[in-house]
Amino acid sequence: MKFFANFANANKKLENISKKIDDKNIIKRYIQFCFGCFLVAVAFNLFLSPNELVPGGVSGFSIILNEVFGINKSILILGMDLLLLILSYIFLGKIKTRGSILGSLLLPFLIELTSNISSYIQIDTSQLLLSTIFGGVLYGFGAGIIFKAGFTTGGTDILNQIISKYAKVSMGKSMIICDGLIVLLSGVVFGPTKLMYSVLILYLISYMSDRVILGISDSKAFYIVTDEEKKIKEYVIKYLKHSVTVFNAKGGYKKERQTVLLCVLPTKDYYKLKEGIHEIDPDAFFVVTDAYEVFGGE
Repeated sequence: MKFFANFANANKKLENISKKIDDKNIIKRYIQFCFGCFLVAVAFNLFLSPNELVPGGVSGFSIILNEVFGINKSILILGMDLLLLILSYIFLGKIKTRGSILGSLLLPFLIELTSNISSYIQIDTSQLLLSTIFGGVLYGFGAGIIFKAGFTTGGTDILNQIISKYAKVSMGKSMIICDGLIVLLSGVVFGPTKLMYSVLILYLISYMSDRVILGISDSKAFYIVTDEEKKIKEYVIKYLKHSVTVFNAKGGYKKERQTVLLCVLPTKDYYKLKEGIHEIDPDAFFVVTDAYEVFGGE
């Protein structure tokens, strides 16, 4: 009984932590969310929709359906979002569905609200590459703000979760399946040239979203396996003026005990540490990754 009581208490603590995170800076996060949706709507109406460029997702699918059936794009987006919300409630449950409701309603509203923006801001639609670049960057920037604030716009995000859950594939693969099919369909409707531009837009949206969420890395993390542990630690601490963390590890092939050095330092010192490792131990094995956010330490 004591075990079950401790388990229940642990779950309650985790729920409290989750609720605390959800409630943290809630007003600021809602403002960011609304601003992100507004940028996505502007990018859609100013750059993508007039040029028949399909960014994937429900908004991209609405461009295709509008071309085929002539139905208002914001109505199409709202209708598809509502249908996906129903599917989300059936297959994903109430809690996950609740997080998608606001975005599913707000984005089509803002797309309708900004539908005449091209009348006020004149863009030369003959410059398709510029429209693709600026549209993809602006759309991705807005999407990144939405995700960073902890929200989603619903749409095919719901479909991706359903596919991931029931087809037992990763979210990344389910996104490729959904967005890939929509973009390929745009090639059938609008031709191969628009298809190529749409693929470029997908890349730009993905890249910009990641940059907004993670930021631009100004630090590097080194994971170093070396026989000259003491010398490399001394070099980092005394000459580069940074700290080092030492992990105990075991080789997966030879099963030998070894140590791994972890060092996070500014990108400007990347070259000095990389060359220093080569000079001290030419046979050292090390991995370098971007460190987007670094907190604490001395």
